[in-house]
Amino acid sequence: MKKTLYHGSENVIKKPLFGIGKSYNDYGVGFYCTESMEMAKEWGVGRDRDGFANCYELDCDGLTILNLNDPKYTTLHWLAILLQNREFDVPSALALEAKEYLIRAFCPDESAFDVIIGYRADDSYFSFAQDFINGTISYRQLSNAMRLGGLGQQFVLKSKMAFDRMRFVGCEIAKADEWYARKMLRDRTARREYFDTERNRRRPGDLFITHILDEEVKSDDPRLR
Repeated sequence: MKKTLYHGSENVIKKPLFGIGKSYNDYGVGFYCTESMEMAKEWGVGRDRDGFANCYELDCDGLTILNLNDPKYTTLHWLAILLQNREFDVPSALALEAKEYLIRAFCPDESAFDVIIGYRADDSYFSFAQDFINGTISYRQLSNAMRLGGLGQQFVLKSKMAFDRMRFVGCEIAKADEWYARKMLRDRTARREYFDTERNRRRPGDLFITHILDEEVKSDDPRLR
């Protein structure tokens, strides 16, 4: 199976280099792509800088893929990976305990996979995750928040085998005056919808991080589905 992927950047990247990148990205060191050219254009621009949507073809045959959208995974699996890689503000003992427990109980072994598919933690979504581990919102509210603003999915190459299967197809320029505004609008829309429909709307039976810790909730708990 071949898949068309896009990578937003300020540069044209014909040959992505394995092992290059920031370790504190959402899924650690890797090459971060999307199946949406529009999303790649948003990622590629700066406030006053044009960018590119680089296009690639990936041969997925034989690759091991961690798809966090698979029904056997939950939002907490995504959050555990994020907690392990990103720099989180843990201002309380509760947040620290939550971080340690979620990594221990829900974090898959990323090294076992060539590719990871999952949410991208833009600034707004990153703040939703922080609210959850601080006990401000419930698991239901967090899961709903991840669908706000048309976040889209990341397709992250992790192994050298995956990099070797990538073929550059071409690129399109992304103009900052168009695509940076779209990026900011997406973020603002997600934040507005979050405050309008989710935050401060607790429901009876909502599962908060304190319940997850006290009950040592595991991934097979039906309340996580």
